[in-house]
Amino acid sequence: MNPCPTELNFASHLAALNAPRAAKLAYIDDSRRITYGELAERVARCAGALRQLGLRREERVLLLMHDSVDWPVAFLGALHAGIVPVAVNTLLTPEDYAYIASHCRARAALVSGELLGTLQTALGKGPHEIEHIIVSRPTGVLPAGSLDFEQWLADAPLAPAVRTLSDEIAFWLYSSGSTGKPKGVVHTHGNLWHTVELYAKPVLGIREDDIVFSAAKLFFAYGLGNGLSFPLAVGATVVVMSERPTPQAVFKRLTEHRPTVFYGVPTLYASMLASPDLPAREQVALRICTSAGEALPRDIGERFTRHFGCEILDGIGSTEMLHIFLSNQPGSLRYGTTGKPVPGYEVQLRDEDGRIVAANTIGDLYIKGPSTALMYWNNRDKTRQCFQGEWLKSGDKYLCDADGYYTYAGRSDDMIKVSGQYVSPVEVENVLVQHEAVLEAAVIGVPDHDGLIKTKAYVVLRPGFQPNADTGEALQQYVKQHLAPFKYPRQINFTEDLPKTATGKIQRFRLRQLESSEISRGIA
Repeated sequence: MNPCPTELNFASHLAALNAPRAAKLAYIDDSRRITYGELAERVARCAGALRQLGLRREERVLLLMHDSVDWPVAFLGALHAGIVPVAVNTLLTPEDYAYIASHCRARAALVSGELLGTLQTALGKGPHEIEHIIVSRPTGVLPAGSLDFEQWLADAPLAPAVRTLSDEIAFWLYSSGSTGKPKGVVHTHGNLWHTVELYAKPVLGIREDDIVFSAAKLFFAYGLGNGLSFPLAVGATVVVMSERPTPQAVFKRLTEHRPTVFYGVPTLYASMLASPDLPAREQVALRICTSAGEALPRDIGERFTRHFGCEILDGIGSTEMLHIFLSNQPGSLRYGTTGKPVPGYEVQLRDEDGRIVAANTIGDLYIKGPSTALMYWNNRDKTRQCFQGEWLKSGDKYLCDADGYYTYAGRSDDMIKVSGQYVSPVEVENVLVQHEAVLEAAVIGVPDHDGLIKTKAYVVLRPGFQPNADTGEALQQYVKQHLAPFKYPRQINFTEDLPKTATGKIQRFRLRQLESSEISRGIA
């Protein structure tokens, strides 16, 4: 691999790579298709439009957009101009967006029409510096002062790319924190380049004639590589969709557009295999799939490969590392493991004293590699905890067998990963105890029948409330109303008390032990 260029604007780098294939399809969504030539022009116009708003180099623009052909235009347009896009999860609450808008100090926001109301609610909740709102695909009459994305582009000049450095701040993503407050993860232009050169090309083997489709959305680090930096680095065609990745929605794209590369998550693979509408092998064109976000159960991987005849490369990445750094590889795959370190990355398992552990011993996972984020924005303590010299402490527990294959063993803290997204137990517990029926609550992660982790709440009720199905459903709905929907507890277990320390702290690990013993006895 050649070294990363010192001077690198990743947007203009992609434009130069794809200049010879201007007529080839770059993106397909539900209502529009754009070629590489059209993409390059729209990116340059977006850069010009951002400049016309008065945004300067390194200032932030908020991206709250559903996946469509407009998303890469907005993201790459900002990079092209030396402006920093802050891509955020479309599934969060107005309270989350209010915090993020204030924290990142974005001066403008690019938002999907369907999310405009949510953004407006968020901006009414606290201080922010957003002066301009540009709306992609408006659903009605635009409020005063906002701009239509298409007209905004049409009125803008083609801007030349800003000459940025590979180590220069390019974009931010937000990662959930144990306190429930999202953390601003700061990435460079070079980080995008390295994930392409270390994973996409040598491990995934992505190529120009591929059609790719990612169930993970572009605002995720995983989805950003899957649906933007990887395919555009080789001139592949990308299928994107704005709707939730249900099995039916995925089947529709797999059979209509016949992608050759599919990026999923374990929960989705399990749902696909359980669906009566699962397409036959002959109806799709898959040659390789990937999985990340949480550990892929062995049974799901094996059943998928038997049905479709292609492997799922299970791996682990993180927002901080930008994409997958530990992965199974074609031809040497072992379902039930996360594979081996991607060449170019180093991995260590350490005990609590920082010593490297022996084979088949659980340890804390540390990673060293060239795609590591610079920091958590305005969060020095958390930055120092996680970014330790050249190494990143992942917060995951792993073990490594004698053959060098790594197997996931859980989170180092109490964070729970559900459908590829972290859930803070404390955040869910704090909402539950606000309900009039709840005295105390503790939330843990438990495996379902497919081996996938779901949230379970242990609840102590106040006198006068009945521990029945109606109460459980009411509590689930209450959490859904106050937090992002994926955070609600899938199971409610009513109990008379919770295990605690002498100082009154809830001992979640004892609940996990109880759950494990019940599962082993076949009663959970």
